[in-house]
Amino acid sequence: MEVEGLLLGLKRRLPQLEADVSVLEQEDDGDLYGTVSLQVIENELSEIQNLIDKLNISTHSHQRLNTDTAEQLQELKEEMGKLEKFDNMQVVRGKEVNKRLRRDLDQCQNGHHPTAPPPEPAPGNCPLGHLRSVTGPNTYSITEYGASYAYGSWGRDPKPAAGKESWFWIVPLTSSNVFSNFVRLYSSLSSLVVGVSVPGTVAIHPSNPTTNTIQGPNVVMYGDALYYNCYNKDAVCRFNITAKTVTTVGLPKGTGFNSKFNFCHLDACYGYTDMDLATDESGVWVIYSTPDNFGNLVLAEVIPESPPTLGRTWTTSAHKRAVTNTFMACGVLYATRYLSKEAEEIFYSFDTVSGRERYDIGMEIKKMSTNIQSLNYSPVDHMLYAYSDSMVVSYKVNFG
Repeated sequence: MEVEGLLLGLKRRLPQLEADVSVLEQEDDGDLYGTVSLQVIENELSEIQNLIDKLNISTHSHQRLNTDTAEQLQELKEEMGKLEKFDNMQVVRGKEVNKRLRRDLDQCQNGHHPTAPPPEPAPGNCPLGHLRSVTGPNTYSITEYGASYAYGSWGRDPKPAAGKESWFWIVPLTSSNVFSNFVRLYSSLSSLVVGVSVPGTVAIHPSNPTTNTIQGPNVVMYGDALYYNCYNKDAVCRFNITAKTVTTVGLPKGTGFNSKFNFCHLDACYGYTDMDLATDESGVWVIYSTPDNFGNLVLAEVIPESPPTLGRTWTTSAHKRAVTNTFMACGVLYATRYLSKEAEEIFYSFDTVSGRERYDIGMEIKKMSTNIQSLNYSPVDHMLYAYSDSMVVSYKVNFG
């Protein structure tokens, strides 16, 4: 009778245990309900184990049945282990997801925006923070050359010689919108606007074009020297303004020049823009393209020595012909694209410190004319200097 009573107890307890486990799997909320239900099932398991122990003590005649029941119980224990792991790892996570969904839904219904994520570290090596916007234009004026020269560049020296801290420079491409052989200097911005060049013009060579003169509109000045694409070469020239000497550094084999890899938009390309020179807080950079990198932008440091040398190099996934201009700021490469006759967009960035590329910058630049032939960033005053269809235009670069 005792054995029959024990077996009857097992017969009733096991289906109930299975039913309780099934309910917990379906309805566990990861909180108090789940905790209590697990405790109840553990108590049921303990009671069933006691029944089995009594069966083992009472008789050997039902050994096979007892063994089958024990196996069934072991399966249930394993299921409980999985369930407990599920409860701890998945249900709680699901609850957190649901909380976030409910919070976002409430904020959406109430017209609120989600809490901003923690601020990311400043890109590159920038103590100023993130580039937040480009405002302006602050200055826009036709150059003293009028509308004759649509291509060129202008700006300031980030590392000026003593006594030249307020100077500005301009390089118009005076031959076929492609070539130049001089740089014109101004003692101030107002002097440039009114066309009074007190320091005057410094010639690289009497002929234009010729060996080591300027090719293309992408020119910068750094440390009292002009950097540019050498005429008819895959090389960067450095023209020392004081000594009036030129030294060069060649770029890797296959580097595009002579309009092989230009800046472009859907309607047109800007001729002889294969190489872009840039300056920022850390020095001089050159941006170019090669077939090995599938015509995408390549960025390299230019060590400002005489002769110059190349430093570190980075490859990117941004295709050169999908870009209209580039500039550097705080160790980050930025690229623009044509939106309309009225606006250009900074759409891309490459961080030389983290290696991170972004295609979601989305900062517009208001244009004063249809095209921007060159962009130079000045860390001296945090301005962008644009040469736009014979006009000199400046914009404020805002960090924060």
